[in-house]
Amino acid sequence: MAEQLEFFPVPSPCRGICQSDERGYCRGCMRSRDERFNWQKMNDSQKQEVLRLCRQRMLRKLRAGRAEPDEEPQQPSLF
Repeated sequence: MAEQLEFFPVPSPCRGICQSDERGYCRGCMRSRDERFNWQKMNDSQKQEVLRLCRQRMLRKLRAGRAEPDEEPQQPSLF
């Protein structure tokens, strides 16, 4: 299969939650530890594959009924 050219860099799926679930996946973006640590070293096709896996993991988790409500990171007030 030919690699699709990307005109823009593939953005990180990080949502700033950064906590691991019982299976070792990030609760915010569903990436594994290795996927998070190696994101900057990956080419665009590898990043697209990780994003596909993350969507698959999230769907599997939702179907199993274990999905937790989306949490917005809380930033303390500066005033």
